[in-house]
Amino acid sequence: MPAKIYTDKDADLKYLAGKTCAVIGFGSQGHAHALNLKESGVKVIVGLYPGSKSRQVAEEKGFEVFDTGEAVKLADVIFVAVPDTKIPAVYEADIAPNLVKGKTLLFSHGFAIHFKTVTPPADVDVIMVAPKGPGHIVRRQYTEGKGVPALIAIYQNPSKQAKKIALAWAKGVGGTRGGVIETTFKEETETDLFGEQTVLCGGVSALVQAGFETLTEAGYSPEMAYFECLHELKLIVDLMNESGIAGMRFSISETAKWGDVSVGPKIIDGSVKKRMVAALKDIQSGKFAKGWIKEYEGGYQTYKKLLADGEKHPIEKTGARLRGLMPWIQKKNLKGAQASY
Repeated sequence: MPAKIYTDKDADLKYLAGKTCAVIGFGSQGHAHALNLKESGVKVIVGLYPGSKSRQVAEEKGFEVFDTGEAVKLADVIFVAVPDTKIPAVYEADIAPNLVKGKTLLFSHGFAIHFKTVTPPADVDVIMVAPKGPGHIVRRQYTEGKGVPALIAIYQNPSKQAKKIALAWAKGVGGTRGGVIETTFKEETETDLFGEQTVLCGGVSALVQAGFETLTEAGYSPEMAYFECLHELKLIVDLMNESGIAGMRFSISETAKWGDVSVGPKIIDGSVKKRMVAALKDIQSGKFAKGWIKEYEGGYQTYKKLLADGEKHPIEKTGARLRGLMPWIQKKNLKGAQASY
């Protein structure tokens, strides 16, 4: 049975009226939620630790900024917009001591609740509003009068108003313009991690780099390899986004279609799917979460090295030079554009 899709008519901002909403963190999702809610007429404050570089940014955007604990104390709804690995420490130090009966704790990802790195008291609502897109897209779509589709989930509902609050928040950030689907913390967390690792980020990045390497190692120019393995990817993904895989195939040449259906399955074959299944099992069992938390506790050494190695890949230098020749591509340096907390 298809999931019910909630739109603007199913949500009412009155469930946030008269409430103070605290956004803890002013990074990618935090700044987008705070600004969108504010422009939707919701009272929003920002909570940050004393030395946060985001304080000045938030204040310049017109927000009252408080230390995290004070923001939690003042708020009725608390949005924890802090990286997954940092949530436990922030929760124990500043959130938990100021949570009282009747408040609502809100997340945009289910990691901390599902893997129990935090355990909220039973007398507060615990909900999730998860836009299906990065914060800068959530913000941009809202300012254009559109919205990024979102998920909502209810983990605890002592007030019996949790779903209405979640839908109101989703409406405030623009999610109901794109459509909202109800899920669970478990389903959102496990599918989100799987998608990031095997398809959307990890899978695509590795596929693009491998294609680039195969062509350049065979003697083809890096410029040709870049165009064929990275630049044109957006054109194909846009077609898929607009019309599905079948619609994309309708729009490409017969030669491209034949290569798609006859060669593609030989590259992404059964062995890849088996490794995807293994990755999913690591997510479901908590093995990935434990390893990621351990990596954070160890100072992100492997994480930083892998990112640095990726930035040195030849495709990055080639891409930067070619994008510089394309004035129609909006140049963006998203690295460090928003501090996370």
